[in-house]
Amino acid sequence: TGKTYIERVIIKAIRHEVAIYAIHTNLDNVYQGVNKRFADMLGLENTHILSPLRGKLRKLVTFVPHAQAEQVRMAICGAGAGEIGHYSDCSFTLDGTGTFRGNEETRPFVGKKGELHREPETRIETIYPVWKEHEVLRALRSSHPYEEIAYDIYPLENKMDTIGAGLIGELPEAMATEDFLDRIKENMRVPVIRHTALVKKEIRKVALCGGSGSFLLHQAIGAAADIFISADFKYHQFFDAEGRIIIADIGHFETEQFTIHLLAEIVSRKFTTFAVRLTDTNTNPIIYR
Repeated sequence: TGKTYIERVIIKAIRHEVAIYAIHTNLDNVYQGVNKRFADMLGLENTHILSPLRGKLRKLVTFVPHAQAEQVRMAICGAGAGEIGHYSDCSFTLDGTGTFRGNEETRPFVGKKGELHREPETRIETIYPVWKEHEVLRALRSSHPYEEIAYDIYPLENKMDTIGAGLIGELPEAMATEDFLDRIKENMRVPVIRHTALVKKEIRKVALCGGSGSFLLHQAIGAAADIFISADFKYHQFFDAEGRIIIADIGHFETEQFTIHLLAEIVSRKFTTFAVRLTDTNTNPIIYR
């Protein structure tokens, strides 16, 4: 009906045939997303995800005749399996013997109908993120020579270090705490910082989270960060620092404001002939006085 700002945006987009692509939480939870740009603005190094997600990895195990094992391994890795951190094509193979007996309805790749067959096979193991399962299994089916493919899928509880909430990193050299707070104000263009007692004389290890990140406070403390920078902390949550860390609340909009430049870079890199124009409208509803 257009009674709220969300409804008015939707109506205007429909009238002007504009597609809306909302990637808010997605961009929060990838390494090269909101938090990496935030960290870059502060000059952090050796950054990694503060709270990696679990349950996003699966293991694929399949069995292939020796001669075709490499073509199958290359196909599934080409579809996105076998990536661990900065490494690709990660897999494990083991030789063994497979047995099967096909009935009269089969057209076996090796062996004869109705006869028990033993085939020297290679067991291939590799991992993949859950969202690539369709592509990986399609590659398996298209490259595997067998009429009926034997494969197993195992859910994994391993952390996936490239996705998750928050980020933690280090300054090249330790800074006096008040000097680092001044850097935050200048680099992040914030007029005011709400913070706890300055219990650290120097800052070296920094945890951060764009937007509402108070839920990560205990992970920041556990990672031995000197300061945790985020937004939307409630009054009583500041007590949870308990003298072990400095909480710096710099504002929700302020922690995410440079994401627009990140999006422009991604679009420009993916679509080299597409003209990117950044809005100059400030949508922050909070005014400081």
